[in-house]
Amino acid sequence: MPLKRTSTSEAPAMTQAAIKKLVADNVTAALEPQAATMANADNTNRNTRERETLVARKLFSHSNYTEDCKVKFATGTLIEEALSWWNSFAQPIRIEKAYKIT
Repeated sequence: MPLKRTSTSEAPAMTQAAIKKLVADNVTAALEPQAATMANADNTNRNTRERETLVARKLFSHSNYTEDCKVKFATGTLIEEALSWWNSFAQPIRIEKAYKIT
């Protein structure tokens, strides 16, 4: 005679929809603190970048660099994504040619 499965739990079986909702709710709850931390860090970084940009602009306007040195000076102040862009732009055409861009 085959064994019959019996449940020792009185909890009702969960549907696929209930399981998906439970997973989605838990993922959302786990990600909320991380999103708040990242938003706070982004605001801090944005404020720092804005201050650095203002300082660089002031330096640039007061520096009396010749036209052929302005690109070299400006690219020396690049950070993060802008620096990555410059490096990927300048590498294929060689840095000497890149510095001659107006």
